[in-house]
Amino acid sequence: MQLLHRFKQDISDVELPLRFNNPFYYSPHRLCMIAADEVRANMLSGEAVAAEAAKGKMFGVLVVRDKEGSIGYLAAFSGLFMGCNNVEGFVPPVFDLQNPDGYFKREEAEISAINAKIKGLEASAEYISAKDALDAVRHAADEAMAGMRAGFAANKARRAQLRAGGTLTADDEATLIKASQFEKAELKRAQRAWQAKVLEKETLLKIFTDKKACYVAERRSRSAALQQWLFRQFVMLDGRGRERTLLDIFKEHRGCIPPAGAGECAGPKLMQYAYANSLHPLALAEFWVGESPVGEVRRDGCFYGACKSKCEPILTYMLQGLDVEENALEHGGDINALEVVYEDEWLVAVNKPSGVLSVPGIVGGTSVQQWLREEYLRCNELFVVHRLDMATSGVLVAAKSMEVYKAMQALFASRDVKKEYIALLDGVPSANSGTISLPLAADYDARPRQKVDYRNGKEAVTRYDILDVVGYDGKQCALVRFEPLTGRTHQLRVHSAYKDGLDVPIVGDALYGRLADRLMLHAASLEFRHPMTGEKVSITAKVPF
Repeated sequence: MQLLHRFKQDISDVELPLRFNNPFYYSPHRLCMIAADEVRANMLSGEAVAAEAAKGKMFGVLVVRDKEGSIGYLAAFSGLFMGCNNVEGFVPPVFDLQNPDGYFKREEAEISAINAKIKGLEASAEYISAKDALDAVRHAADEAMAGMRAGFAANKARRAQLRAGGTLTADDEATLIKASQFEKAELKRAQRAWQAKVLEKETLLKIFTDKKACYVAERRSRSAALQQWLFRQFVMLDGRGRERTLLDIFKEHRGCIPPAGAGECAGPKLMQYAYANSLHPLALAEFWVGESPVGEVRRDGCFYGACKSKCEPILTYMLQGLDVEENALEHGGDINALEVVYEDEWLVAVNKPSGVLSVPGIVGGTSVQQWLREEYLRCNELFVVHRLDMATSGVLVAAKSMEVYKAMQALFASRDVKKEYIALLDGVPSANSGTISLPLAADYDARPRQKVDYRNGKEAVTRYDILDVVGYDGKQCALVRFEPLTGRTHQLRVHSAYKDGLDVPIVGDALYGRLADRLMLHAASLEFRHPMTGEKVSITAKVPF
């Protein structure tokens, strides 16, 4: 089987994984790392292939055991590569929608032909002439009616002036009334005349707009039908040999239709090929090669969890029948390690451990808010004022009443709270200090990731200083002090990892860098004026790394 690659490196001393790794949150197994290195060295080494990969692409490897018990691996890429679905050495797509003789391409060509008809209609001399004629008559009507109204308004003002003089006879008053009535009738006659002219031009243009509307409706209907047809062609297997179409999977998992591109990522391709060819999956990993997409944080050589929007329903279904590791993010850290570091009549602050939620979520175990309400104060009148990422440790403040909660939120909103974070970076930035300003927005296709978005993003500003350079995990790493001037989701994490920020991710950042024992980011202190007493409050939590 030419797509089942045997390891070139001796792997006899490598222990096989006991359970299949969770594809959404994992440290890559050593065999996956070896396989990824071999993919880069062998399949991506040609000049043209390397140049294409350098533009940026997600690849994946799946370590498998064949029926004879031998170990090997499969390789795949997400979407298209080199403009193709099928590239030598990589598993084929679940369904080849790029087949030039297939129904998808033929129907796609028909839809493209409709687009061409719409563009041709919009560019035709007859359509442009009819549209211009309508615009011209509307403009003429507006000018004519505005002129009449202005003239009649002046006449009305003169009549009012004559009446104000108090010298009008009954005949004079009757004459003024007749003049007013005549002008009103004239205005209505003019309106009807211009409306008739506009209607005539609208009728001529409607011939074209109705035709365009028919084309648009046909395009919409055929596009929707083609998308539904396509998703029915993706018949996915699970570990028990059962089959489901993408339509069924997304309906059952999310109650919606699949997003565009579903089923074309590396993970589902690899699992499908393994099941279809009697190969038992042992470990999966996806890794990025080349440049990062604009606005996103993807680092060459880093491993990433499978995407949520497209792959979570698919892989959740496909992994049925395998013994899969639990997602550590869904269970959270040790809430018992939480420590109260400040308390008064109105506020309580804790040192939140890494892996613990600030407030309740769908998954993630007991949150700080729940612990404070149920275990510490035994009172529902307790509100967490701000948030820390689940993976971030450090100072977290809660208010003991809604009044104090609103007052504290106002302090955060007006930037009257000074925040200091300490982080260990996975390398050393080029500048020792500075200010980063990169607007952030949610990456809806890869939640909970954020991206840099200069058009729609919200302002995000961070000051930083390198405190020290230390050895960690065999390399030089910078210990950095961050002062976020805004409070956007994942602000420090993206500002660290993004190429126009520090271009060095925080150690242990599974979303924007490399997974480690924990995210090395800690909210070390908060300073503010107490909303009830006016006194300066400084709350600190010892850095745990």
